[in-house]
Amino acid sequence: MGKDEHWVGTWGTAPAPSVAGIALDNHTIRMMPRVSIGGDTVRVRISNAYGIGNLEIGEASVGIRDAGPAIVAGSAHPLTFGGASTTTVAAGALVISDPVKLEVEPLADLSVTVYLPGTIPPEFQITGRYARQTNYISPPGNYTGHANMPVGKITDEWFFVSGVDVQTSGEIGGIVALGDSLTDANISTHDTFSRWPDQLARRLNQREGRYSMGVMNQGLGGNRILHDLRGDSGLRRFDRDVLAQPGVTHAIIMLGTNDLRNRIAKPEQEATAKKMISGLRQMALRARGRRIKLIAATLTPFGNESFLAGAWNPVREAHRVAFNEWIRESDELDGIVDFDLALRDPDIPTQMLPVYDCGDGLHPSDLGYCEMGNTINLALFD
Repeated sequence: MGKDEHWVGTWGTAPAPSVAGIALDNHTIRMMPRVSIGGDTVRVRISNAYGIGNLEIGEASVGIRDAGPAIVAGSAHPLTFGGASTTTVAAGALVISDPVKLEVEPLADLSVTVYLPGTIPPEFQITGRYARQTNYISPPGNYTGHANMPVGKITDEWFFVSGVDVQTSGEIGGIVALGDSLTDANISTHDTFSRWPDQLARRLNQREGRYSMGVMNQGLGGNRILHDLRGDSGLRRFDRDVLAQPGVTHAIIMLGTNDLRNRIAKPEQEATAKKMISGLRQMALRARGRRIKLIAATLTPFGNESFLAGAWNPVREAHRVAFNEWIRESDELDGIVDFDLALRDPDIPTQMLPVYDCGDGLHPSDLGYCEMGNTINLALFD
């Protein structure tokens, strides 16, 4: 690596406990991450953050996706770990592959293939969550070297792979999007890359006369600032999912909606604007200590939510409004993104405009997610 180069995350997903009941036994998994920035050298990160035992990697590769489960001929490169083609990832640990020479264009679809030779029972707890796209599980066997892998089952989840990095100029930084299902784009159309971080990556690559930036989506459905739910809280995972991300220079935080909704109805976890602001302040302090600019996003309205009965009430709405106003007026942040203003119905500000609503009153439509990506001022990253 040249003295003026460093690693930047070009794609990421938040490690989290997967949906219970998934089992694997001598299977090959082929996943298709879409990168944000390009480069000629890549590496892959594999996480066993939530596994209860060792994760055995029998073989792995990275290449350029063709169509379906196929890889562009000649693009597949074996991944090694300290020079070895196999590795063991201890429970709770992470491994990073050795660098691989591979020409990757911005916004390209990669193929990351991982062969898992052992038995992974349902109670193992796979690390990975919803992908909102099609990935592939082979019939039993090692198909890492197959350009067109046979498919035993399709899946819309990530399995263990948590990041792809590129070696690039030291002038290029990375943006982490830390959020919940509205950042992970729940309910969006599969295989359309409709998430707002995807749209942000597209816009950054279209800028004239400016370097692009890596975009790492660390959205996690159900996530909250203050308390664990479907994985670690935003405060607990901040070090791993923001500060430790390669090349990160900026973070956009959109969390708080699930704190307010309190879907598990624990009285001691009922959120207030004051409590959520305190959590966001802690993130800002920790980011500042690493010279990372922290940008906060306002929370979109959910006054007509049908996803969870009783999630909205006037008291929680008052806390959402107060939290958003603090974000707009605070001098403790490095910038804001006003998703609330972009999506809300001006005539009914407790609700999204119908065109931006997927229909459940909580999650945006594909158009709504795109509008979120469009409303981000790119000057925040100059």
